[in-house]
Amino acid sequence: MKTFIALLRGINVSGQKKIKMAELRETLTQNGLENVQTYIQSGNIIFDSEVLETSTLEHTIHKAIAQDFGFEVPTLVVSGSAIQKVLEDNPFANKAEENRLYYVLLKQAPEKDVVAQFEELSFTNEDFHVTEKCVYLMCKKGYGNAKLNNNLIERKLKVEATTRNQKTMQKLLEMAQ
Repeated sequence: MKTFIALLRGINVSGQKKIKMAELRETLTQNGLENVQTYIQSGNIIFDSEVLETSTLEHTIHKAIAQDFGFEVPTLVVSGSAIQKVLEDNPFANKAEENRLYYVLLKQAPEKDVVAQFEELSFTNEDFHVTEKCVYLMCKKGYGNAKLNNNLIERKLKVEATTRNQKTMQKLLEMAQ
């Protein structure tokens, strides 16, 4: 049995793709996940599973949500150690206030030529660093005012992604331990 973190993209945002967390926990438990917990309403799930393949778990969660709630939700499953590594590797950790740090977690590594093109971009009051697993963001005016957002990163890097702030990442790591 291993503990995992599932990150759902785009639920309970602006009245779209509404899912009550109690119903989500029930759905996932009925689909074989154990000790299912959620954190806030934005699609953060901590659970245990005997299945160790993250792609299999992503498929299970994606399919369960589609069946029980009637819509598709991009799903990323990672381990607590993967979250810890992302946090430890943040190049902006000592350069910015915690409430200005964001993590765009990538479902797959972007192609190198696409990353090279992306790294030529510049955004006022925003800085970023791209790795195979994450785009680290420092948004000096806050994420809500940022031009460099999840949709733009997905489009430019041609990958699925989901964004979390520093507080959420730390809490997910704590809950997974």
